[in-house]
Amino acid sequence: MKFIVLAGGSGTRLWPLSRKNFPKQFLKLHPQEAESFFQKTLKRLSFYEEAEFFVVTNNKHKFYVINQIEEISKKLKNDPKFEIILEPDSKNTAPAIALAIRYAMEKGVSQEEIFFVSPSDHLIKPDKEFIDYIKTAEQIAKKGHIVTFGIKPTRPETGYGYIKVRAPEIEKFFKVEKFVEKPDIETAKKYIEEGNYFWNSGMFAFKADTIIEEFKQHAPQLGKIFEESYERVLNDFQTLPEISIDYAIMEKTQKAALIPVNIFWSDIGSWESLYEILEKDSQGNAVLAESINIETKESLIVGDKRVIATLGLQDTVVVETQDALLIAKKGECQKVKEIVKILSHKAAPLVEEHTTVYRPWGSFTLLETGHRYKIKRITVNPGQALSLQMHHHRSEHWIVVRGTAKVKIGEKEQFVHENESVYVPKSTLHRLENPGKIPLEIIEVQVGEYVEEDDIKRFEDLYGR
Repeated sequence: MKFIVLAGGSGTRLWPLSRKNFPKQFLKLHPQEAESFFQKTLKRLSFYEEAEFFVVTNNKHKFYVINQIEEISKKLKNDPKFEIILEPDSKNTAPAIALAIRYAMEKGVSQEEIFFVSPSDHLIKPDKEFIDYIKTAEQIAKKGHIVTFGIKPTRPETGYGYIKVRAPEIEKFFKVEKFVEKPDIETAKKYIEEGNYFWNSGMFAFKADTIIEEFKQHAPQLGKIFEESYERVLNDFQTLPEISIDYAIMEKTQKAALIPVNIFWSDIGSWESLYEILEKDSQGNAVLAESINIETKESLIVGDKRVIATLGLQDTVVVETQDALLIAKKGECQKVKEIVKILSHKAAPLVEEHTTVYRPWGSFTLLETGHRYKIKRITVNPGQALSLQMHHHRSEHWIVVRGTAKVKIGEKEQFVHENESVYVPKSTLHRLENPGKIPLEIIEVQVGEYVEEDDIKRFEDLYGR
């Protein structure tokens, strides 16, 4: 079986922890967490024998995907193969899925092959039972059905889409009557009472020729993807409609089948849904922070480096990062997207990046910024190197605090050790490398009339940027 893993989403519903350039799927919720949501997805699906992954992402997230695959690879079962597919533009799930299938056809995968589509930011357990459901879906998909997993609702939830099925269940699946948008609370209660509605999990299984036929019939503009060369598809990708697979295919097809799935599932689509899955203390608080909570009940406390102290809170969400603080009443967190929208209109960097920004060579953390200066902590992973570059508007001073740096400034190369420093003048070619076995950490002080990230001219780069 081939797995299409969708890893290009922006994940802003968990702002301020999730940002557009480092979204939810790549997050580890706290420092003790061993794996990100994306890594958990790969680990879960790797239980399937002879799995091959087609990971769909974009250029902004390419190196997160590469680095996290490398990091998790030793923990994966059955030694799966990976292909990374870069969307030229974010166009929602239908174009992403069509692009992945077209890529697979380009690589010689048969149209008789079964594909399973999975988001990369859900929590599902236990893994082995989930694989059993996938094997059932595979058998049903071989008969020409487009299979989706339906989660039996445990509460009236306004944050999920629903799927209405026709009774009775036949051959381990229901026929789908219709897909339903996220409801208001009263409608959600009605769905629970009626009993023939399931949460839409966003997971699908189908034979390649089945979904290609449905694309051509119900979404002709996307169906043309399968008549063009892959190179032509990439060139024309921006002209494709921005549409979900639900709208493009599932709401129109007569081939939809639903398997009721009776295991733990959550898309962690809001802070409330995170609260639901976490362990609680004696007062019903879920805490991922160093905190002191007095007379605080039924609340979610998530923190970074500060100690969080609460007094007399109830049904409250508190999320602290290095540059933002969210305080909300439980039940209102679906409106986080309104905060993100306001910040986006202001072009605020709080939407795009954390104070820590990841690069293919490591990361940097903004420590302080002011008029004509910026201070960063830079971490370069063993064996990695920044590009050979130049800045026209700033000079830089590097102080090594851990490890050994190999530095090229102009024509001179040298090694710089702990508690040593070097100076990089404006308009001078330079490169920073880590030749050692441990992470290299330096403090960088930038000074100049312009200290933004776009004052960079690259001449050589290991990562093709």
